[in-house]
Amino acid sequence: MWYWIFKYVLIGPILRVLGRPRVEGAHHLPESGPIVLAGNHLTVVDSFFLVLVVKRRIRFVAKSEYFEGGGIKGRFIRWFYTSAGQVPVDRSGGGAGDAALDAARKILADNGIWAIYPEGTRSPDGRLYKGKTGMARVALESGAPVVPVVMFGTEKFNPVGTRMWRPAKIVVRFGPALDFSRYRELSAHHAVVRSATDQVMSALMDLSGQEYVDTYAAKAKAA
Repeated sequence: MWYWIFKYVLIGPILRVLGRPRVEGAHHLPESGPIVLAGNHLTVVDSFFLVLVVKRRIRFVAKSEYFEGGGIKGRFIRWFYTSAGQVPVDRSGGGAGDAALDAARKILADNGIWAIYPEGTRSPDGRLYKGKTGMARVALESGAPVVPVVMFGTEKFNPVGTRMWRPAKIVVRFGPALDFSRYRELSAHHAVVRSATDQVMSALMDLSGQEYVDTYAAKAKAA
């Protein structure tokens, strides 16, 4: 219930007024069944606009620390992330990545939409970085189609390093679904998983027009 209140009553109206979002290619998003929604990632507010423009409920996988704070602030943050479709996962141990992917598998097994940013973190400079393979591995195992989606304008709406939202025109563009189901039996082969990941990143590059960088965003940030 809180998800829909968050979307249509609380945050949604503000996003519509300030962002005036335009959706392109919405027909590429299936109306039912499991979907992996793979996007580029420019700023935190990307997730809010995805929730806003997609009619079906979207789920993300988030660090459990976001849900564990105490006091009024902690309860508010927990409510906020839960309402925005975030699923808490303990990512502190050595199997952190496996726990996140297991949560994603459950979302797809329930015929839900799992949204993920294959770059693994926000782009440090607006370019598109190398995709991590977990997204493709889960897609291959489940047979769920991967729908690429890109954002335009969110870096102006919510500039990196700022907490204030600023009026800016937002465009959310969906591309044709990528079907990897014919390779389902090869999901354990790294070369196949890497190839599927690269196909998704290529689709994101074509949709967004971003310059592609063949290194991981986290590595670029560390450098």
